[in-house]
Amino acid sequence: MAGQKTDQRDVYVGQRIAEQRRKASLTQRRVAESFGMSAAQLQKYEKGTNRISAIHLDIFSRMTGVPLEYFFQGAPRLDDLQQGGFGEGRQQPYQAEGDLQNLAEAMARRVGEHLPEAVRKDLAAAAQAFGRKLGG
Repeated sequence: MAGQKTDQRDVYVGQRIAEQRRKASLTQRRVAESFGMSAAQLQKYEKGTNRISAIHLDIFSRMTGVPLEYFFQGAPRLDDLQQGGFGEGRQQPYQAEGDLQNLAEAMARRVGEHLPEAVRKDLAAAAQAFGRKLGG
């Protein structure tokens, strides 16, 4: 990525890439081939000398089965932006007492309107089995 100066965040992400590559028993050559580049270039990513692209990080994430967030968790922050970014805030747990019956009725209405009969029957059987397991 020409013209972009790397910093301590790139070093951090690179270390996590190297760590996960080793855990997955992948060679630099194998990973580099999947990126369409040389092992020397991958080594620059792992050392933080060069910044890895989002596309390559996504490929690597899928290769190792590690979520993208992992590579940034605990990374140094060089800005004063709030942690949440553009994402939606966390959902609050459902706490309204007595509203579970209303929720169940609304769900049943939607299921009845939008799902085929066979699926509705399977859902009803699953709900009954759930009720039996909970002692209801």
